[in-house]
Parts: sequence; C-alpha cells; structure tokens
Amino acid sequence: MRLILYSKPGCHLCEGLQEKLEQIQNLSFELEVRDITTREDWFAAYEYEVPVLYLSNHRGVQDQEGSEKPLPRPSPRASVQQLEQMLRKYLAN
Repeated sequence: MRLILYSKPGCHLCEGLQEKLEQIQNLSFELEVRDITTREDWFAAYEYEVPVLYLSNHRGVQDQEGSEKPLPRPSPRASVQQLEQMLRKYLAN
C-alpha cells in the first residue's frame, strides 16, 4: 500500500503530518510526498486544501485514474497513535 501526501513548501500542517506519518512503525506502507507546486493540475486542485492524503493500491508512478482514494484529513492535534488507528481502518478495507 502507498500513501500519497499532497503538500507544499512552507506548509506547517503538511510538515507536521509528514513527520507523524514517518513515525508510524506498526503499519506497512510507502509514503510518497507530492509537492503541488511542481504541477499545475495538482496546484489547481489542492492549493487551498493541503495537506491532502490519498491511499493508492498501485505502485507505479503513472497510476490509472481512480486508483487513488482520498482519506479524511486527520486533525493537526492527532497523535501518531491516533493517526495510525485511522490509517489501519482504511488500510483494512
């Protein structure tokens, strides 16, 4: 499984979420961080939404449309454990 984090430089919420995701040890997933400032379509879609998390069950960079499922935004106050519990629920489906 792969988690995709849409982020942008200087976004404190993005950095905080990325740090917490990197601290999760009891779940197996690959974290891909996508900088929305590198692509116009990402920027247009997520400029005011970051951080945005997606769950992907494809490994390739050129994923097919529809293979990525948006996840609800975790609270910035969520602990690493709470984040892990939320992800476990979605990874199980």
